[in-house]
Amino acid sequence: MSLKKTIIFIVVILLIDQISKIYIKTNFILGESELVFNWFQIHFVENDGMAWGTKISDFVSFISDRTAKLLLTLFRIVAVTGIGYWLYKSIGEKRSRLMILSIALIFAGALGNIIDSVFYGVLFSHSDGMVAEVLPQGGGYDSVFHGKVVDMLYFPIWDGVLPEWIPFVGGEYFSFFDPVFNVADVAISTGIGILIFFNKKVFQKPEERIIQTYIGEEE
Repeated sequence: MSLKKTIIFIVVILLIDQISKIYIKTNFILGESELVFNWFQIHFVENDGMAWGTKISDFVSFISDRTAKLLLTLFRIVAVTGIGYWLYKSIGEKRSRLMILSIALIFAGALGNIIDSVFYGVLFSHSDGMVAEVLPQGGGYDSVFHGKVVDMLYFPIWDGVLPEWIPFVGGEYFSFFDPVFNVADVAISTGIGILIFFNKKVFQKPEERIIQTYIGEEE
């Protein structure tokens, strides 16, 4: 993929991610749900921490939630800068299309969530018991770097009591799939999945691809 095509691809993902988040933020009250299918709901929640809603302060008790949030946001900015450099370098070295695609997905997703963390606290009013306003008169619900990530995709595919014959957990209530996530999370997960499951193709060097193509043509 060329640099131009990669940038367009990233921009498209960012637009889908941010438009969906802004729509939810300005049309839903926090905790509100809308049933789409039995197995899929739009469910508005806000994530104040790391993956799965955990917080740095859950593991390091001497750090306050606000300090932990600031550290997490700054770490995300440093991480996405590194990913951006990796992507730019991979394009320059003409690495495999699959590799550039996967890094671009991770970069776009990470950047999408960073936008929430950095700016949403200033841009929006809170969503507790009300639909948020954009650029409210009295200011946003928090300061720069302390915004919350908007999540809305919820797939409660199955819930119920597990059969008694299942070892250890038989007879207990179980639900699948509980996490609520967003388009940026989907992009990150897809990019990481490509890196893991297509490892050999992803990290194939340009000269190796040329040799492989040449051998294939001869056969």
